[in-house]
Amino acid sequence: MESAEIRQRFLKFFKKREHKIILSASLVTSDEKGVTNSTLFNTAGMQPLIPYLLGKPHPLGKRLADVQKCLRTVDIDDVGDPTHATFFEMLGNWSLGDYFKKEAINWSYEFLTDKEEGLGLNPKQLYVTVFQGDENAPRDDEAAEIWREIFKKNGIEGERIFYLSADKNWWEAGDNGPCGPDSEMYYDVFNKFGGKGLTREQFIEADEKKDIVEVWNDVFMQYEKKDGKIIGNLPAPSVDTGAGLERLAMVMQGVGSIFATDLFNPIMGVTIPMTCSDRNSRIVADHIRSSIFMIADGVRPSNTDRGYILRRLIRRAIFSTRDKNIHTNEVSALVGIVGEIYKDVYNNIEEQKEEIIEVILKESEQFEKTLHQGLREFEKLSGESISGKEAFVLFSTYGFPFEMTKELAKETGILVDYEGFKEEFKKHQALSRVGAEQKFKGGLADASNEKVVQYHTATHLLHQALHHVLGEHVGQKGSNITTERLRFDFTHSQKMTPEEIKKVEEIVNEKIKAGMSINKIIMSREDAEKTGARHFFGEKYGDQVSIYYIGDSLEGAYSKEFCGGPHVKNTSELQGVFKIIKEEAVAAGIRRIKAVLE
Repeated sequence: MESAEIRQRFLKFFKKREHKIILSASLVTSDEKGVTNSTLFNTAGMQPLIPYLLGKPHPLGKRLADVQKCLRTVDIDDVGDPTHATFFEMLGNWSLGDYFKKEAINWSYEFLTDKEEGLGLNPKQLYVTVFQGDENAPRDDEAAEIWREIFKKNGIEGERIFYLSADKNWWEAGDNGPCGPDSEMYYDVFNKFGGKGLTREQFIEADEKKDIVEVWNDVFMQYEKKDGKIIGNLPAPSVDTGAGLERLAMVMQGVGSIFATDLFNPIMGVTIPMTCSDRNSRIVADHIRSSIFMIADGVRPSNTDRGYILRRLIRRAIFSTRDKNIHTNEVSALVGIVGEIYKDVYNNIEEQKEEIIEVILKESEQFEKTLHQGLREFEKLSGESISGKEAFVLFSTYGFPFEMTKELAKETGILVDYEGFKEEFKKHQALSRVGAEQKFKGGLADASNEKVVQYHTATHLLHQALHHVLGEHVGQKGSNITTERLRFDFTHSQKMTPEEIKKVEEIVNEKIKAGMSINKIIMSREDAEKTGARHFFGEKYGDQVSIYYIGDSLEGAYSKEFCGGPHVKNTSELQGVFKIIKEEAVAAGIRRIKAVLE
């Protein structure tokens, strides 16, 4: 069964059971307080739904299902084994205070084993785990009893239910938010155990050896955490149920690795000749695939936060190749293949293909310039260990991700001070964020000030004019507005020419003089996206969004964007002539414009 059919069957199965299908959110988490906690990317399907799991009513109801893009680097050292990836898709069905453990577990079993509507797996090759309890929460005997009933009803004998600790059977998205016990399902892909029960020791050993593979997880959101401690029960217990598509594809296609599935196999055809080992070819395939999705969702390489994760993945992929380089034809082939694999699901990759290629190549070229010098600096370090400060200098000056320093050190039997590196990195971040406290939501210094509102409106005209002059690859990366000027960051790979700057100014001033009306409409996020309204990929939008459009109608609007406002009523209220006073680079592939209304 191909991955596309697994997706379709999953959504159809739960749609039939009264679940509303929702779209995947961006990989990039929102900066909105209380929504994403401390993570930079959506690391699980539940993260975009945190407000609703905490009790906020969802406009589509209490039963939802989706396929969510996710990114995790916590297991980056395991990438290269048969089952770990940094980017993955999570199939999820959700109960927001509606059904709970009994329905969730029964539907999970039904979808996995039913031959008509589900995946048709052999139930005799299925094993499950439940939470064994600790000082924070009791043992989950309720889930275990539901599983006993299912196995008994279907004539499945032998020990199949195993109580495990919180590191295996507890889910949380950070120190704040919903959390609770989970029940995981494992499958004996190649029927090594002949459908028989296992002892606890046999199960643990089989899991460690990957003789059995986790294919599904039911998370029971019963509790709320604050600052790392459980503070009580959630108002309405919810269910977060799902499975990694890559692992399901591995099971359904009867292969021993996610890298042998239809999601990776075409990519591996390019990466295998680029490397010297199976593990390295998998690392390159995984990291470049993840990078492509990150770039498509608006991330650009940098030395902090999300940009650092992207830089780390690209450079780690380059470092894993045979000649420590990724060539233009290889990058083009990889981006083209990933775009083709996901064209019917995430078309933003194909739409931004040239920009994605350019970002990866620029990062590759930049890394190549510093790599050999960095290697020489690494070789100069003597002794039995590398200090945190030395590791940070390699990172900040020579572009070495810490993991690369660690891998080089491991090869030569040298220890690296990770805690010291983290301290140096925190100092760097603190310095880079001086003054950031002054930034208000949406980049507005004072939303009540008339001049600020004028400049905010002008950014919409500027954004559209940049698309007109530079191309559709332009994407908003941020803005900051004061009473004195506007500042707008956007994706573009090269310096704007004087002619391009002049053309943008002319377009904006033409629209100001035209006296165009500015209107607002509220609609569902899904319908809003269908209008073609532009939106900031780094922002989290609710299921109901506001679109501000410039023109007499939404269909024929000059500009239309998701936005919370405020704006003037007519472009003629923008007092003065629009003039770009500075255009500069702020990061690889990101430009910044400062402009005024004179």
